[in-house]
Amino acid sequence: MKVLFIGGTGNISTPCSRELLRRGVELVHLNRGSSTPDFPEGKVRSIHCDVNDEAALTQALEKESFDVVVDWIAFRPEQVLRDIRLFTGKTGQYIYISSASAYRKPPLQPVITESTPLINPYWDYSQLKILCERELFRAWEETGFPATVVRPSHTYGESWIISSFGSRDYTAAARMLEGRKIPVHGDGQSLWVLTHAEDFAVGFAGLVGNPNSLGEAYHITSDELLTWDRIHQLLASALGVKADIIHLPLDFIEQEAPEFGPGLRGDKSYSVIFDNSKIKAAVPDFQPRISYARGIRRSVVYLEAHPEKKIIDTAKDALMDRMISTYLQGFAGA
Repeated sequence: MKVLFIGGTGNISTPCSRELLRRGVELVHLNRGSSTPDFPEGKVRSIHCDVNDEAALTQALEKESFDVVVDWIAFRPEQVLRDIRLFTGKTGQYIYISSASAYRKPPLQPVITESTPLINPYWDYSQLKILCERELFRAWEETGFPATVVRPSHTYGESWIISSFGSRDYTAAARMLEGRKIPVHGDGQSLWVLTHAEDFAVGFAGLVGNPNSLGEAYHITSDELLTWDRIHQLLASALGVKADIIHLPLDFIEQEAPEFGPGLRGDKSYSVIFDNSKIKAAVPDFQPRISYARGIRRSVVYLEAHPEKKIIDTAKDALMDRMISTYLQGFAGA
């Protein structure tokens, strides 16, 4: 089976690449070549091209055809429409990586299935993903374009450190190691689901080339439920320290740091429980095995071995300090 990844070197797509290679898939990456994950030499063929340059993309793919195409990076409807033009008649399956943040916010019921409506009035990222899905299902219904939609939720890999305010940097871990307060949104008791990318990869790989998945949508998540307080406490435990958590109301965060508002109001501030019956029926091998306690320990160990990846977002760090100071001053002056 020959598979094209548009992208392929990200937090989720890298473990998925490794899983497909393990299964003997012929894998091609289409990207700008700015990232170079550690794959076995010669196992992944790369096509370097700006995917937003349709003329260059058309030329690069002119003599290519694939059993499966996976777009990891498209988040605007025009990008999906471009893919439909490019790959109609040139692939047996097109998998679009959407987002579980597209599900109805606020939720009307705690358990989320694939039939939960897609409505998110708070976050433009989620709104764009919804529009992309609509274009794909319209193409499936009208022309038979072989689309499958996959909706990851909060999925992390070996270099991610989870916090309320982003997971792509080491800022939260550094604060904990220095004994500084770590802000958590709300009261810290809402339920959240974190999925290790290696577990996700098993479910994803089972959909690749699966004819029964055409015209369908699947979320792929862990079954483990954690409060946000517990998420931060487990990170602290992995670091060998205790978390000094301070709870900040969502309204206050939106006022002091509006850039974080959409992602919190439109996603992380609600309790989520995903029903994974559909992906487990389609891919019986998918049984998430990596608990967050284990996964975050692996991340800490990995980053200790790769100190160059311990990136601290100094602007975000300073913003956290300002929010905490302002909030505590408000209490003192009350």
